[in-house]
Amino acid sequence: MILYPAIDLRAGVCVRLMHGRFDQVTEYDTDPVARLATFAEAGADWAHIVDLDGAEAGRAAQHALIGTLARAGTVSIQSGGGVRSAEDVAALLDAGVSRVVIGSLAVSQPDTVLNWLDRFGADRITLAIDVKADGDRYVPALKGWTEAASVDLWAALDRYPAGSTRHLLVTDVGRDGALTGPNLDLLRSIVERRPDLKVQASGGVSSVADLTAAKAIGCDGAIVGRALYEGRFTVAEAITAVR
Repeated sequence: MILYPAIDLRAGVCVRLMHGRFDQVTEYDTDPVARLATFAEAGADWAHIVDLDGAEAGRAAQHALIGTLARAGTVSIQSGGGVRSAEDVAALLDAGVSRVVIGSLAVSQPDTVLNWLDRFGADRITLAIDVKADGDRYVPALKGWTEAASVDLWAALDRYPAGSTRHLLVTDVGRDGALTGPNLDLLRSIVERRPDLKVQASGGVSSVADLTAAKAIGCDGAIVGRALYEGRFTVAEAITAVR
């Protein structure tokens, strides 16, 4: 399983949100370049970088900084936030990003995203569906988690038939940044229902045991943020556990 240490960028610094709320922000690092270097030195092969300002505003805001991080060449980068056009995708790929993360548009404009997958290739794009519990179903959260989609998670995924896409990142917003453990039941359901997808777990990881549990149910990767920044475990410990 691939470990994706996370760098969430807001105004050029590393932060984490609680439950996806932009009014509940914890600042951790003022130097994301140095933070990325520490991830690489600890053995990370990938990092997950989010332009939170872009996600909130609905347009790219920190792609120049993300390009700087990508050109450092220390790890492969998966990045998104505020990606709204094919030009945004191309710009990130040209800057050195290995995979571009498509969030809200993956739910609200699937035909557009399917065209991007065809144009850029399924290995260059990760669909990111952030969900909130609504009774016994999960509904995608859009536009920086401020709006709810009109369809549930399964209907959103059904718009991407097997073979059209490869990488899927799912975040349970209710657990994001809360260190309460990932939603293993939801992740297991996705892995079982869509074995064609490489599923990345996101939201709530608090321990190495959470990572090994995600691996055991078939997740291909896991995003880890607050737990690393707060010293719950190290990148090296996590990599050893999921290798």
